[in-house]
Amino acid sequence: MTAIKELKAQARTKSGKGAARAERRAGRVPAVIYGDGKAPVGITLDHVEINRIIYAGHFLTTLFNVDIDGEKHRVIPRDYQLDVVKDFPLHIDFLRVAIGATLTVDVPVHFLGADTGAAFKQGATLNIVAHTVSLNAPADAIPEAIEVDVSGYALGSSIHLSAVKLPEGVTWAGHGDDTLATIVAPSGKKEAEQDEAAAAAAAAAATPPAKG
Repeated sequence: MTAIKELKAQARTKSGKGAARAERRAGRVPAVIYGDGKAPVGITLDHVEINRIIYAGHFLTTLFNVDIDGEKHRVIPRDYQLDVVKDFPLHIDFLRVAIGATLTVDVPVHFLGADTGAAFKQGATLNIVAHTVSLNAPADAIPEAIEVDVSGYALGSSIHLSAVKLPEGVTWAGHGDDTLATIVAPSGKKEAEQDEAAAAAAAAAATPPAKG
């Protein structure tokens, strides 16, 4: 479960593209806090600190106490923009989170056991269909990831959401029984089987029918 983290910010008194560019030149990242029926608050964050936090992982599923001149705002990141060339943050949107709130979040799926399962030792490949899933989770208990043990699945199996046990208080958000992954034969083996089937079909077509 992700723990709430502290984040220092400064109030942003000016808005607009020109003001945002000036903040970036000064080593600050513009951001906004919105939601919970309150007026949006413009802020700026230290570029080095927020860049480190984003690339540490789990940014969009982590709660923060944003300290603005001594006033704290309990928030979760909802979106962020990166420079298309240099990949540093340009702007961040934070959503206010009330005590006891439930949020819909996308969390990563971690597949375990692909190096120990019998099917994989025989050359099977894990074909991942979904790298993330949407969950409804208490704001104070957002899972960092959903773990799926694939070691017991046989070749040809499909792994569905219904096979995953979620933490207490967490539910699927808008999913049916979606497929998370399949266990498939390695591409070389599949191509060989297809070639054999094609050759057998061609041989059957070329064989004249038996005379009665």
